[in-house]
Amino acid sequence: MAWRCVHISRPARLKLKDQQLLIMQDDDTIILPLEDIACCVLDTPQVTISGALLSAFATMGVACIIPDEKHHPAGMLLPFHRHYAQADIIQLQIGASQPLRKRLWQALVTAKINNQAAILAARAHKDAKKLQSMAGLVTSGDKENIEAQAARFYWSRLFQTFLRADSTDKRNGLLNYGYAILRAALARACVAAGLIPSLGLHHASRTNAFNLVDDLIEPFRPSVDHMVVHYLPEGDTATATLEDRRFMAGILTQTVRIGQDNMTILAATETIAADLIKALEHNSAALLRLPTPLGKHP
Repeated sequence: MAWRCVHISRPARLKLKDQQLLIMQDDDTIILPLEDIACCVLDTPQVTISGALLSAFATMGVACIIPDEKHHPAGMLLPFHRHYAQADIIQLQIGASQPLRKRLWQALVTAKINNQAAILAARAHKDAKKLQSMAGLVTSGDKENIEAQAARFYWSRLFQTFLRADSTDKRNGLLNYGYAILRAALARACVAAGLIPSLGLHHASRTNAFNLVDDLIEPFRPSVDHMVVHYLPEGDTATATLEDRRFMAGILTQTVRIGQDNMTILAATETIAADLIKALEHNSAALLRLPTPLGKHP
């Protein structure tokens, strides 16, 4: 099972040899089995990569992430759909009833708010229980948009003097980087499970190829928030560094709980994709098990 996220930050040549990734930098060569790699982040423009390796990435289900000139993830290579039951799973997605979609979105939003409350509780914040109580207000489809109300409450308590829309704030840069890595892992998990990432439960943008991913990512987001709030000293306004980005790329190795099992976030993305198929097949939102962060809960 793939478990490794490879982060390339220095000039390198990447090749394929005997189903292994060869990373050649200066006089050093690192060899990694492709079967161990879940994603590869090319965090430098000074990379040459062979067509054979790109083909192997797609065949093996490795998500290859390409950042822009500011080191923000800008694109991603994913395989074409290769699941043995692809046609059946597509029909499940297309045929899902609107009531089921709304119940699944309700479950995702409720889990997100509960997880946000758990992050506040881990910081011994006095308003953690108040935030958790908002999760009980989420109805089918979240018609009252409790998610947005909870978000405003949450961000104002997680950080001091913070605006989520401020692109100059280093905290936002690290949050967005972590979310992007997480989004890539969820896209990989959806494709591997036979799901079409563009067919969402709640998100339905015609221009978004990852509507489903943007649904499923919600309960995972607080794990990224937890990393940033513990990593970055309050008041640090410097530009994000290579070490900062490398740290955030480790989000997939963080641990969450699903049911009675503790697992990495990478493994959890695969679990949630498999559970979603069961939920669609049996018309039951209760079959979608969702992650909770480890630590103190309100």
